[in-house]
Amino acid sequence: MNKNFDKWNEIKKRINNIVPSLNFKEREVWFSFVGVNVRFEEDGKGEDFMRPVVIVKKFSKEMFLGIPCTTIEKDNPFYVYIGNFKGNKNFAILSQIRLYSASRLAYKIGVISE
Repeated sequence: MNKNFDKWNEIKKRINNIVPSLNFKEREVWFSFVGVNVRFEEDGKGEDFMRPVVIVKKFSKEMFLGIPCTTIEKDNPFYVYIGNFKGNKNFAILSQIRLYSASRLAYKIGVISE
């Protein structure tokens, strides 16, 4: 149990020390760390799980409303096609929309044109 806490603590320290990407804009798609706890946020995935996130609304230089994306196509009203990135169809998962810290952003992969 103590080993897991130490591992989680090291990951949290590393992520919290990342300087937020202050130049993000609405409609951009970024790869984000969504599987680790960052500042006040919590997520159940653990490890360094990354996923593309669409920036819907920028509230400040450090906070935004985002929608995680997936390449898995489902016949589900919460999965909305948003375009192709790196040769794959991508779908926004509307049921997972939430506020994010800019500290989660790793790198930009595209922009939603519509």
